[in-house]
Amino acid sequence: MSAAAPSSAPRRVGWDWWFRPVPLARIAVFRTIAYLFVPVDVFLTTAWVRAHGDVPTEWYAPLTIGQLLPLPAPTPAVVFVVQWTLVGTALAAATGRAPRLLGTAVFLLYFEWMVIAMSYGKVDHDRIAYLVALAVLPTIGRVRWRDKRSSEAAGWAMAAVFVTVMLTYFLAAWAKMRFGGWDWATGSTLARAIVRRGTVLSDWLLETPGLLVGAQWTMLALEFAAPLMLLVWSARTRVALVVFLLGFHLAVYAGVAIIFLPHCVAILSILPWEQLPGVARRLRSRGGGRPAEVTPAGTAPPG
Repeated sequence: MSAAAPSSAPRRVGWDWWFRPVPLARIAVFRTIAYLFVPVDVFLTTAWVRAHGDVPTEWYAPLTIGQLLPLPAPTPAVVFVVQWTLVGTALAAATGRAPRLLGTAVFLLYFEWMVIAMSYGKVDHDRIAYLVALAVLPTIGRVRWRDKRSSEAAGWAMAAVFVTVMLTYFLAAWAKMRFGGWDWATGSTLARAIVRRGTVLSDWLLETPGLLVGAQWTMLALEFAAPLMLLVWSARTRVALVVFLLGFHLAVYAGVAIIFLPHCVAILSILPWEQLPGVARRLRSRGGGRPAEVTPAGTAPPG
């Protein structure tokens, strides 16, 4: 998986999708977004993780991976060091310098931040795709926003994130069936969520329980159909898919004030960011182009 353009040598059928070359400019833009999100997550989305440093270490029940690895128990000093080292390293990595070294450090530090976050009885499922993105981005090496080369390594990295985004939805549906059965779709799941966290945009739905049950069946069907998104490849359909997914999450946030920001960042990896300069040029040509010359009445145009 080199960073150069792929050779024309045939590959086994079934593996082509994983290694279809992706423009390196797409990696450069998404990597900047992913690393700049780290301080947003640390200081806003998961600001509550800092409080785990003040919790007695006896309450620390590490995840399985935390039991297998010799990770330290969260103390005020450990949480402080991980927090600020993670933010500083992410900001440095966003510049594009030392992408393998700094990218690997960001992944390891964020991984530890997640172990600290999720080892007290609550495990969020909106982190896995973003964590996978941080894991695969260092494998690409140095790239630039205007890099015109394509790479099989970049294709593999983006495919790994894409598949994980898909599995987040599919496995969410599987978990609903595993723990709630069909009662999840026919019960009062959304009604309970609106009672607890509803907004002015969703409170009226409590008066139409049949609509909420229909929404639950629709959500379940879409999540089980998530593997179909892997068939999307063209730039236009990728943009449409991202708009649909982000629209869904915005609708959920508008209704019950829940937003999966790390997952939404991972969704952005699907976009054809390499086309951004061309889009910007077209917008400039439409809005800031030279005005057409006006020919005075009664005279012939020049030439």
